[in-house]
Amino acid sequence: MMLEVLVQLPSGTTNLKDHVVAALGIVGQMSTTRDINEAWNQAKRMAANEYPERFILDGRKVLHWNDDSVKVLDKTISAANYKKLNEMAESESCSVNELISRLIRYYRKKGQK
Repeated sequence: MMLEVLVQLPSGTTNLKDHVVAALGIVGQMSTTRDINEAWNQAKRMAANEYPERFILDGRKVLHWNDDSVKVLDKTISAANYKKLNEMAESESCSVNELISRLIRYYRKKGQK
């Protein structure tokens, strides 16, 4: 039911979950929070899979309109590169996050010259 309501919403609508639950009427009011959350998680996955031209799920599984305003971040890193980053961080006596911050600063400085 949620998917049917979701695809009928006009593009750009904010607070998608609130609008969908409100459109369910008495069913939405009588359902438990747990049931609504489970149904919403299923509906947004189905919407992103069945209507990729309209919806997109970001890395945190938040449903957005596919209007190029949201860029999905690439969070994958190969095991080999992950190992190399950890080895470099250990040799520099810092965390991987700090090492990457240093590399980004260096890259930006080098690009400005």
